[in-house]
Amino acid sequence: MKATLTIFTPAYNRAYTLHKCYESLKKQTNKDFEWLIIDDGSTDNTRELVQSWIEENLIPIKYHYQKNQGMHGAHNSAYELIDTKLNVCIDSDDYMPDDAVEKILKFWEENQSEEIAGIAALDAYESGEVIGTTFPKDLKTSTSFDMYYKHGVCGDKKFIYKTELTKKFPYPIFEGEKYVGLAYKYRKIDLTHKLALMNEVVCIVEYMEDGSSRNMLKQYINNPKGFIFYRKENMKNPNGNLKYKFKECVHYVSSNFIIKNRKFIKESPLRLLTVLATPAGFCLYKYITKKTR
Repeated sequence: MKATLTIFTPAYNRAYTLHKCYESLKKQTNKDFEWLIIDDGSTDNTRELVQSWIEENLIPIKYHYQKNQGMHGAHNSAYELIDTKLNVCIDSDDYMPDDAVEKILKFWEENQSEEIAGIAALDAYESGEVIGTTFPKDLKTSTSFDMYYKHGVCGDKKFIYKTELTKKFPYPIFEGEKYVGLAYKYRKIDLTHKLALMNEVVCIVEYMEDGSSRNMLKQYINNPKGFIFYRKENMKNPNGNLKYKFKECVHYVSSNFIIKNRKFIKESPLRLLTVLATPAGFCLYKYITKKTR
């Protein structure tokens, strides 16, 4: 019988830490899931390690190898391959508490509807401390955008989505680049659906030194076209206020300076606001280039 939940893990040269996720999945109190590993061009022993786990046959594992495309490219491949009702991404340096799957599926059973895209749940450090804030107790549903920009939630959260929705809005791939903000897809889903909010920890997070979140300024330099796309999409978000859109314009300008694109005002969805943001965007560009030399 097909599982209800796919837990997918993008991995790039993470054989040294991937075992933590595997060990946690073996301990799940509810086994109604399968594990999909997207090997994004690893050159270490990830393939051999995963094959040994497949042969152990303790949990259902699917393995897919591809040429390195970056996190968003790995997500694209995962969404193409997933055929379960729900899916959640657990990164290669993270793992799940023993009862995480049980909590997710129970909560989904109690809260699912046509209007609900999935579940937003909590991430925590290994110490047990919740990352950022919990959800307001009186708030039962929200879009991912409103959660952060209207209701004051902060910190990384874990999103469990209906697979039929995550198959929409694939991330664009820009030649020579390997980063597009994952929230692009979430903001698109926001336009038609909300998330049910679950104040339970379902993922234990460790921020690795080689992780993308610790190297964001280098990401700006290495992936300017991806950031330009992401900022333009954010500028078009109908739920964003003036302050939010001005900030996106600033970042949009800085990325255009990185690639020396002189047509950035003409190409902007918000031309006047982009003109006003240009001085601040230039300053951000100078800061980024100074810090990444």
